[in-house]
Amino acid sequence: MTRAQTVRDLLVREVEATGFVAHGLHVRIGADTAEHLWAPDVRRDIHSAAKGVCVLAAGIAADEGLVSFDAPVSHYLPDVPLGAGVDQVTLRHLLTMSSGIDLAWSETMMTDWPDLAREFLGRPSRGRVFQYSNASTYTAMRVLASVVGDIVDYLDPRLFAPLGIHDAEWERCPNGWIVAGGGLRLSTAELARIGHLIRDRGAWDGQQLVSAEVVDGMHAHWVVAGENPGYDRYALAGWGGPGSGWRLHGAYGQLLIFVGDAVVTITADDHLGADAIAASAVRMLED
Repeated sequence: MTRAQTVRDLLVREVEATGFVAHGLHVRIGADTAEHLWAPDVRRDIHSAAKGVCVLAAGIAADEGLVSFDAPVSHYLPDVPLGAGVDQVTLRHLLTMSSGIDLAWSETMMTDWPDLAREFLGRPSRGRVFQYSNASTYTAMRVLASVVGDIVDYLDPRLFAPLGIHDAEWERCPNGWIVAGGGLRLSTAELARIGHLIRDRGAWDGQQLVSAEVVDGMHAHWVVAGENPGYDRYALAGWGGPGSGWRLHGAYGQLLIFVGDAVVTITADDHLGADAIAASAVRMLED
């Protein structure tokens, strides 16, 4: 039995013992994989794990010389009025949630204003402080779209097709832009391919789809995010922890958990149980 199979079996037992409402599980350690499904592997919203795909999109564009993570966003959206201090905000600040612009999440965020990106950038910045908001990732992808056009069309030949993800489904706002920070629908197997790419620092089947530097930035140069374990540091879409790991974490238990040469993919419908199952996965990978 491979280590991937052992960890898979341990996690299956943990899920069933705790009642965690999982849909699918995929474990990759080195070259070995193992998986388990509790439900048909259909596409479901990966929620905030989509923020990692947004980072990959920005990284691919940066690799092509189309955008810079560290240029002011006003360079790309010159006609958008800016709030106080927002002239210093960069694409990196938007993707690391460190723009200092406040705009709390709501279920009607995409329809509360005629243009969410203009509303967001028109508010003042408090400086380089952490403020988690889907509006930040949405605005980042509006910046990117100003250079590359439609994000899904841009990613199809550069990311999705090489990974075998066809006809990608990404929810859109009333103005036709992807909602970015969520709304991307992937199966467990498809999300696992994203995890495999990230684990291998942007390489896939002998091809470098995105630079290793960009992927490394998903779990480096941490921004202080708070004091709660697992939510105390944030990078380019990645949360530090639990334990020695780091993760992409979407609502209701959409998880890519990285420890060394291992990545565990979990899809679920269990918001409250996600932190505990992530911690269990890391402990098993550390043993």
